[in-house]
Amino acid sequence: MGIVQSQSIKNTIITFFGFGIGAVNALFFYTNFLEKEYYGIVMTVLSGANILMPLMAFGAQNTLIRFFSHYKTQKEKEEFLTFMLVLPLALIIPIGLLFYFFYDPISASWIEENPTLKPYFWLIPFVGLFMAYFEVFYAWVKVHMKSVIGNFISEVLVRLIVMGLLFSVHFNWIEKSTCVYGIALAYFAQFVAMKIYAISVKRPVLRFVIPENLKDIVQYSFFIIVSGGVAVMLVDFDKVMIAQYLNVGENALYGVAIFISTVIAVPSRAMTQIVAPITAKLIAENKHDELNDLYKKSAINLQVIGGFIMILIFLNIKQMYLLIPKDYSGGIWVVFMIGLSKFYDVLLGNNNSIIVNTKHYRTVLLFGVFTVFLMIVLNMIFIPIYGIEGSAFATLITVMIYNTIKLFYVINKMNLYPFTMKTIYSFGILIGCFLLFYFWDFSFHPIINIGLKSIMISVFYLLITYKLQISEEVNKVVSSFLIKIRVIK
Repeated sequence: MGIVQSQSIKNTIITFFGFGIGAVNALFFYTNFLEKEYYGIVMTVLSGANILMPLMAFGAQNTLIRFFSHYKTQKEKEEFLTFMLVLPLALIIPIGLLFYFFYDPISASWIEENPTLKPYFWLIPFVGLFMAYFEVFYAWVKVHMKSVIGNFISEVLVRLIVMGLLFSVHFNWIEKSTCVYGIALAYFAQFVAMKIYAISVKRPVLRFVIPENLKDIVQYSFFIIVSGGVAVMLVDFDKVMIAQYLNVGENALYGVAIFISTVIAVPSRAMTQIVAPITAKLIAENKHDELNDLYKKSAINLQVIGGFIMILIFLNIKQMYLLIPKDYSGGIWVVFMIGLSKFYDVLLGNNNSIIVNTKHYRTVLLFGVFTVFLMIVLNMIFIPIYGIEGSAFATLITVMIYNTIKLFYVINKMNLYPFTMKTIYSFGILIGCFLLFYFWDFSFHPIINIGLKSIMISVFYLLITYKLQISEEVNKVVSSFLIKIRVIK
C-alpha cells in the first residue's frame, strides 16, 4: 500500500488540520459570533446544496474514476475527460430552469415554517452547482493519482475563508446576513481553486467526441446520482427536514453535534481519496486477491483510527459541551447516535468504492432507494416527537440497515470479506476503554480535564493496539514515532 499509505497519511494530516479549523468555527466562532438563527440558516443552505450536488454533477465525479482506466490511448482519455466536463450540463440546465420558474412552490414549505430563510433559499442551487463542478475537477486529479492538494482545497480553503468571514462579523466589518452570502461565495472560491489546480495537473485538450460506451457511462452516471444522493441524504437530509418541522435555530444545535461526531469519519475521507481509483484499477484488472487484501487492510486501519477518535469524543463529550454556549447544550445524545453511524461507515473500509466499480451497482441502487424512503418516513415520525434527537435516531437506524445490506451484498456476490479476528480484538479494546474511562472525570477546568483524560485514554488504547498488532500499518507509524523519540531502536 505504498502510494495509498503515503497519500493517505498526508491527506489525513490535511483533513485533520481542516477539521481543526472547522472545529474552531463550528464550536466557538459560529456559536459566539453568529446568532443561532443565522447559524441554522447556513446549515440549511449547505445541506440543501449537498443534496442537489449529486444531481448537478450527473455522477461525473465517480464515472470519471470508474472508466478512466478503461481507456488506453492518450487521445481516448482526452475525449473522455472532455465529455465528463460537459455531461453535468444535462441536468444542471433543467434543474436551474426548474428553480427559476417554480421557485415559490419549491421553497414554500420551508419558508412557511421559517420566514427568515426566505432571502437565502435561492443560494441552494448555486452552491450545489459550485460543489458539483468542484467534485468533477477533484476526480480529474484523483485519476492522475494527485489527491493531496485537492484535499487541501477541499478541507482547508473553505474553512479558512469562513473563519475570516466570522471574524469580520465579530468586528462588525460585515453584517450577519452578508456573512451567509459570503459563505456561499467560499464554495465558489473552492471550485475555482480546484479547477486551476486540475488544469495544472493535466491541461485539458478539448475533443468533443461521444464515447463508444456512452450507454454504459450514462447508466453508471444515473446510478451514481441515486447512490450519491442516498449517501448525501444520509448525511444532510435530516437537517433539511428539521427546518421543515422545527425552528431553523434547532439546526444550529444539530450542526454542532453533527460536526463533533463527523470527525470520526475523517480518516475514511482521507484514505478514500486515493483508495477509490486504486480499487477501480484492481477491479478493471480482475485482481481479486489484491482487492480482498486492500479491503481488509482499509477496514482494520479505519476501525483502529476511527475507533480511537470515537472513543476520545465519547469519553470527553460532557466536558466538550461545557466549553460552548449553554444554548447549544442539547445535542449530546445526537453525538452518540450520529457517532455510532459514522463508525459503522468507517468499519466497512473501501466497501463503497468496491460496489460502485462493479457490475453489481444496479442492484444496490434498489437498496438505496428503499433507504431514502425509510429515512424520510423515520424522520417524519421521530422529529415531531423527539426533535433533533429523533432525527439522529432515524439516521442511526437507516445507516445501520443500509450498511448491513451493502456489507452482505459484497460478501455474497463478490466473495470479499473485510473482517478478521483482529476486528473482534479491536472491538474489545474499544469497549474496555469506554467502561474504564466514561464514568469519571477530573474536577478541573474542562480543557485541562479533556487534555489529561485524553492522554490516559491514548496511552491505554494505543499501547494495547500496538502490543496486539491489530494493524500492521498503524504499528509501522507508531514504531517510527517511538524510534524518533528513542523509546525503541
